[in-house]
Amino acid sequence: MEYTISNNFISATIKDFGAELCSLKRNAVNTEYIWQADENFWGRHSPILFPIVGKLIDDEYIYENKTYRMGQHGFARDNIFKLHEKKKNYICFKLEENEQILEKYPFNFELYISYRLLENSLKISYKVINNSERVMPFSIGAHPAFNWPLDNERKNDCYFKFYDTEELERFPLRKNGISNNKEIIPLCDKKLYLNKKVFKNDALVIENLKEKTILFKNDINDKFIRVEFEGFPYLGLWSKPSGAPFICIEPWHGIADFIGHNKKVEDKLGIKFLEKEGIFETSYTITI
Repeated sequence: MEYTISNNFISATIKDFGAELCSLKRNAVNTEYIWQADENFWGRHSPILFPIVGKLIDDEYIYENKTYRMGQHGFARDNIFKLHEKKKNYICFKLEENEQILEKYPFNFELYISYRLLENSLKISYKVINNSERVMPFSIGAHPAFNWPLDNERKNDCYFKFYDTEELERFPLRKNGISNNKEIIPLCDKKLYLNKKVFKNDALVIENLKEKTILFKNDINDKFIRVEFEGFPYLGLWSKPSGAPFICIEPWHGIADFIGHNKKVEDKLGIKFLEKEGIFETSYTITI
């Protein structure tokens, strides 16, 4: 089922399957900012990454000497969330453990995903509650995909504008995990222009941003996307290397396994640990 929220400026539509944002538009125009999940390229819009971000070595992790299997980015994106609360400009969804989830992730939890419209911005909030008797390890992240280009823009004129940095430090992705040998990507006037070559070696996994704001636009018209993600230690930027017509801007609390990782979740970089009855909250904002 899909639900729409709106205010005087913008409207957003969210599915209960995965609590996934599937549409974001300015009311005055008909431009769709969210990628419409064309299966010929990539069949998702904006999946929720929980309780892991990225891929595990051999799709496995070890907790208290027991091995569990879990696919890339976890299970939240493939479950139906319950509608928890809805208002005209606000909606909140809830996911809890079930029998199938407990086979992959042996913890009792509550995961709340909410969307709130604030003028021409959409605030996406995450809330995780540990209802288990033991410490709960987890990561959480966002994966919104945006149309590239927006409307009738020329594709190769689009760029990312960064703040307070002249270069990016990238963790390279390999088939067997993330490499710890960082690569430097220079920027031109704090801009990274987009083309097929940018993603020829998969996503850009970035850690060094001091100013947690990124702007996606070109200088042909006034359309833009700004993502603000204060508190998120990592940022992923991704599109298909074939030059697919979408771009992903992904704030992450967590990261994929590094090459040679021992699979023990307590040794995993970026993992968070929530005490019994502990609560973790975070949010990011999309402005159009």
